[in-house]
Amino acid sequence: MKKATKIQGNVRGRLADGTPNPIDLHVGKRVYLRRTMMGMSQERLASELGVTFQQVQKYEKGLNRIGASRLWDLSQVLGVNVDFFYEDLDETSCNKSPRRLSPHQLSDDNFECFDIDAWLRKDVVALVKAYTKIKDKNVALNILNLVESMAPKEEQEDQDN
Repeated sequence: MKKATKIQGNVRGRLADGTPNPIDLHVGKRVYLRRTMMGMSQERLASELGVTFQQVQKYEKGLNRIGASRLWDLSQVLGVNVDFFYEDLDETSCNKSPRRLSPHQLSDDNFECFDIDAWLRKDVVALVKAYTKIKDKNVALNILNLVESMAPKEEQEDQDN
């Protein structure tokens, strides 16, 4: 029987330099995003999961990896599908991971550019929270149209770069 070989420098899913796996960092940011969007404290999430709030902090920072069963529990407590935690995963993070998600080469067509760090800003979280509380669908649509009309158009962004 062949013995499994360990990837050089891969200690518990970390990169060769010891930094956390970029995918673990991304998943942690998504846990943080959803928790804060729900107005849930780390302590409450920890209690729901049966772990310490320090463990939740480590998950959110990508310092500790989240196992499959814990990810399922997180999805249930946070009211999202498991794939929520992988949404907007960029090509760079995938390519830096010690293991590939797929043996096929990834292309730019597979990923939409998305600034996850913008979602970590308190004003963005507050805006989305307030928006989701609007009961009148027409009012919500008008606000969305207003904000979109104020944002730079994609063609202009492409020309600026």
